[in-house]
Formats: sequence, C-alpha cells, structure tokens
Amino acid sequence: MAARKKREFQEHKLSRRERQIMQVVYRLGQATVAEITATVPEPPTADSIRRMCHILEDKGHLKAHSDGNRKVYQPTVTSDNARTNALDNMLETFFAGSPHMLVATLLDAKRDQLSPDDIQRLTQLIENAEKDAEA
Repeated sequence: MAARKKREFQEHKLSRRERQIMQVVYRLGQATVAEITATVPEPPTADSIRRMCHILEDKGHLKAHSDGNRKVYQPTVTSDNARTNALDNMLETFFAGSPHMLVATLLDAKRDQLSPDDIQRLTQLIENAEKDAEA
C-alpha cells in the first residue's frame, strides 16, 4: 500500500460533500464512516464517504486512528480555528480585507433576524473593541 503524503492543514476549497463530512466530524468530535454515512443528507455509498475522508486527510483537514477494524476520523484543527480561517479567507476574497464591509453586509442581510439580545451583544463587542483600540 503506497504511503500517502500528508500535508499540514491549509485552507482548501471543499466540495459540498466534503463540507458536509466536516460538519458531521466537528459536531460529533470524531466519527466513523458509518456515522458519517448515517448523518449526511442523501449519502453516497460508504465507499464514497471513505474515499472523501481519505481526500480530507490528504488535504490536512482530518486525521484518523484505528479502533479495532474501523477508522475513526477527527478534525486536525479546532472548529474555532477552522471558522477563523474560513472567515479570514472570506474577508480577503469578498470584502477587500475590510471588517467594516463584512459586518455591514451581514447586518444588512440579517437585520430582520436580530433579536434585542443580539443587538445588545453586538453593541457590547463594538464598545470593547473601541476600548481595546484606545489602549
């Protein structure tokens, strides 16, 4: 069996199915092919899920360990780090690196979904950012 070259986690564009697999693994903390297959919508065959998990390993998103005769997959980075990497990529790609443009777009698009508690929390975050900038 040929050894596969493992790469460090890098921001890669993931297919829809790869994103679904990663969502399952993040939600469960770790998952087998059977657990992933049982969870993703309209799943392909277990062999297809297994192949995609190997691809995600090669891309550096998953790592695996053996548990008896099955592989258990875990993410290589925390969901917080993955979220930050994805947001940084989106910020640079769509908003010219401007946090202001990103937040303004989000608030405009989701205005009707913001509760008073959401608005209060956002206000507090902005106030904290202002204090940090002054310090």
